[in-house]
Amino acid sequence: MTTARDIMTPDATCVGAEETVAAAARKMAELNVGSLPICGTDNRLKGMLTDRDIVVKVIAQGRDPEQILAGELGQGKPVTIGADDDIEEILKTMGSHQVRRLPVIDGHDLVGIVAVADVARALPDKPVGALLDAISV
Repeated sequence: MTTARDIMTPDATCVGAEETVAAAARKMAELNVGSLPICGTDNRLKGMLTDRDIVVKVIAQGRDPEQILAGELGQGKPVTIGADDDIEEILKTMGSHQVRRLPVIDGHDLVGIVAVADVARALPDKPVGALLDAISV
């Protein structure tokens, strides 16, 4: 049985909820990633910040990325997957929530990220195609 732990990218780097969006953007550029988990001072996951969030919710609205905190853009309870959840649960969660990246949680600790690319490498074409259809609506 393939689990999230088997296919995830481990050691996900967080952006602190109290860090600015500009700092988060620099961190994304340094890591060459399009999203970062937002972690609070309690080390718990508060949400996900994407490059699209920065463009649509900050830049396009004329807001100053040096003044907006990453935590302000984390909305609601983040969609996550357990480290020992199987591939079927990953597909179901990504599809039903229409997300391309899932933070992987072990207890309350963030241990990695599963992206669509990770799923694509782990599965045959048919389930991956169905997932892409589900999240591309």
